Amino acid sequence: MTQPPHDEPTAQSPEELREQVEQARHELGETVGALADRTDVKARAQEKATVLKEQTTAKAAELSEQAKAKAIEAAHLVQDKLPDPVKETAAAAADQARVKAGQAERLWQDKAPDPVRDNRGALITAGAALLIACVLLRRRKK
Repeated sequence: MTQPPHDEPTAQSPEELREQVEQARHELGETVGALADRTDVKARAQEKATVLKEQTTAKAAELSEQAKAKAIEAAHLVQDKLPDPVKETAAAAADQARVKAGQAERLWQDKAPDPVRDNRGALITAGAALLIACVLLRRRKK
Protein backbone atom coordinates (compact mmCIF):
# COMPACT_ATOMS: atom_id res chain seq x y z
CA MET A 1 0.00 0.00 0.00
CA THR A 2 0.96 3.57 -0.48
CA GLN A 3 1.84 5.72 2.38
CA PRO A 4 -0.28 8.77 3.09
CA PRO A 5 1.33 12.16 2.41
CA HIS A 6 3.17 13.59 5.37
CA ASP A 7 1.14 16.81 5.46
CA GLU A 8 -2.25 15.05 5.73
CA PRO A 9 -3.14 13.18 8.89
CA THR A 10 -4.34 9.64 8.58
CA ALA A 11 -7.99 8.93 9.23
CA GLN A 12 -8.84 7.97 12.77
CA SER A 13 -12.18 6.42 11.90
CA PRO A 14 -13.94 4.88 8.90
CA GLU A 15 -16.15 7.96 8.65
CA GLU A 16 -13.11 10.27 8.39
CA LEU A 17 -11.65 7.97 5.77
CA ARG A 18 -14.87 8.16 3.74
CA GLU A 19 -14.82 11.95 3.96
CA GLN A 20 -11.18 12.04 2.80
CA VAL A 21 -11.98 9.70 -0.09
CA GLU A 22 -15.00 11.82 -1.07
CA GLN A 23 -12.88 15.00 -0.91
CA ALA A 24 -10.16 13.38 -3.03
CA ARG A 25 -12.80 12.27 -5.59
CA HIS A 26 -14.20 15.78 -5.74
CA GLU A 27 -10.74 17.33 -6.26
CA LEU A 28 -9.87 14.69 -8.85
CA GLY A 29 -13.14 15.38 -10.70
CA GLU A 30 -12.37 19.11 -10.81
CA THR A 31 -8.85 18.41 -12.07
CA VAL A 32 -10.11 16.06 -14.78
CA GLY A 33 -12.75 18.61 -15.81
CA ALA A 34 -10.14 21.36 -16.07
CA LEU A 35 -7.88 19.12 -18.15
CA ALA A 36 -10.80 18.18 -20.41
CA ASP A 37 -11.62 21.86 -20.93
CA ARG A 38 -8.02 22.54 -21.92
CA THR A 39 -8.01 19.74 -24.48
CA ASP A 40 -11.36 20.75 -26.08
CA VAL A 41 -9.83 22.60 -29.02
CA LYS A 42 -13.16 23.29 -30.74
CA ALA A 43 -14.67 24.94 -27.65
CA ARG A 44 -11.53 27.00 -27.05
CA ALA A 45 -11.51 28.12 -30.69
CA GLN A 46 -15.18 29.11 -30.46
CA GLU A 47 -14.53 31.08 -27.27
CA LYS A 48 -11.61 32.85 -28.93
CA ALA A 49 -13.73 33.58 -32.02
CA THR A 50 -16.48 35.03 -29.84
CA VAL A 51 -14.02 37.27 -28.03
CA LEU A 52 -12.47 38.41 -31.31
CA LYS A 53 -15.90 39.08 -32.80
CA GLU A 54 -16.86 41.23 -29.81
CA GLN A 55 -13.58 43.12 -30.02
CA THR A 56 -14.02 43.64 -33.77
CA THR A 57 -17.57 44.88 -33.35
CA ALA A 58 -16.50 47.33 -30.67
CA LYS A 59 -13.58 48.58 -32.77
CA ALA A 60 -15.80 48.96 -35.85
CA ALA A 61 -18.30 51.01 -33.85
CA GLU A 62 -15.48 53.17 -32.51
CA LEU A 63 -14.03 53.72 -36.00
CA SER A 64 -17.48 54.47 -37.38
CA GLU A 65 -18.00 57.16 -34.75
CA GLN A 66 -14.56 58.61 -35.50
CA ALA A 67 -15.31 58.66 -39.24
CA LYS A 68 -18.66 60.33 -38.63
CA ALA A 69 -17.00 62.98 -36.46
CA LYS A 70 -14.35 63.61 -39.11
CA ALA A 71 -17.00 63.87 -41.85
CA ILE A 72 -18.97 66.39 -39.82
CA GLU A 73 -15.79 68.34 -39.15
CA ALA A 74 -14.88 68.30 -42.86
CA ALA A 75 -18.40 69.41 -43.81
CA HIS A 76 -18.14 72.34 -41.42
CA LEU A 77 -14.74 73.29 -42.83
CA VAL A 78 -16.07 73.18 -46.39
CA GLN A 79 -19.16 75.12 -45.38
CA ASP A 80 -17.02 77.78 -43.71
CA LYS A 81 -14.89 78.14 -46.86
CA LEU A 82 -17.82 78.41 -49.29
CA PRO A 83 -18.52 81.89 -50.57
CA ASP A 84 -21.83 83.41 -49.44
CA PRO A 85 -23.40 83.43 -52.93
CA VAL A 86 -22.86 79.65 -53.22
CA LYS A 87 -24.38 79.07 -49.76
CA GLU A 88 -27.39 81.20 -50.67
CA THR A 89 -27.87 79.38 -53.99
CA ALA A 90 -27.65 75.98 -52.28
CA ALA A 91 -30.12 77.02 -49.59
CA ALA A 92 -32.54 78.34 -52.22
CA ALA A 93 -32.25 75.10 -54.24
CA ALA A 94 -32.89 73.02 -51.11
CA ASP A 95 -35.94 75.12 -50.24
CA GLN A 96 -37.24 74.81 -53.79
CA ALA A 97 -36.76 71.02 -53.71
CA ARG A 98 -38.71 70.81 -50.43
CA VAL A 99 -41.53 72.87 -51.93
CA LYS A 100 -41.65 70.68 -55.05
CA ALA A 101 -41.67 67.51 -52.94
CA GLY A 102 -44.54 68.88 -50.88
CA GLN A 103 -46.45 69.79 -54.04
CA ALA A 104 -45.88 66.33 -55.51
CA GLU A 105 -47.10 64.67 -52.31
CA ARG A 106 -50.24 66.83 -52.24
CA LEU A 107 -50.87 66.13 -55.92
CA TRP A 108 -50.45 62.41 -55.25
CA GLN A 109 -52.92 62.55 -52.37
CA ASP A 110 -55.45 64.54 -54.42
CA LYS A 111 -55.25 62.73 -57.74
CA ALA A 112 -54.41 59.12 -56.95
CA PRO A 113 -57.42 56.87 -56.36
CA ASP A 114 -57.70 55.15 -52.98
CA PRO A 115 -56.70 51.66 -54.19
CA VAL A 116 -53.57 53.10 -55.81
CA ARG A 117 -52.64 55.13 -52.72
CA ASP A 118 -53.19 52.15 -50.45
CA ASN A 119 -50.93 49.94 -52.61
CA ARG A 120 -48.26 52.52 -53.41
CA GLY A 121 -45.39 50.30 -52.18
CA ALA A 122 -46.52 47.36 -54.28
CA LEU A 123 -46.98 49.59 -57.34
CA ILE A 124 -43.53 51.10 -56.97
CA THR A 125 -42.02 47.61 -56.61
CA ALA A 126 -43.91 46.36 -59.68
CA GLY A 127 -42.83 49.41 -61.69
CA ALA A 128 -39.20 48.90 -60.69
CA ALA A 129 -39.41 45.21 -61.65
CA LEU A 130 -40.93 46.15 -65.01
CA LEU A 131 -38.20 48.71 -65.63
CA ILE A 132 -35.48 46.16 -64.80
CA ALA A 133 -37.11 43.59 -67.10
CA CYS A 134 -37.21 46.11 -69.96
CA VAL A 135 -33.56 46.99 -69.49
CA LEU A 136 -32.55 43.31 -69.41
CA LEU A 137 -34.58 42.51 -72.52
CA ARG A 138 -33.11 45.46 -74.38
CA ARG A 139 -29.58 44.32 -73.48
CA ARG A 140 -30.25 40.81 -74.77
CA LYS A 141 -31.42 42.15 -78.15
CA LYS A 142 -28.18 44.05 -78.70
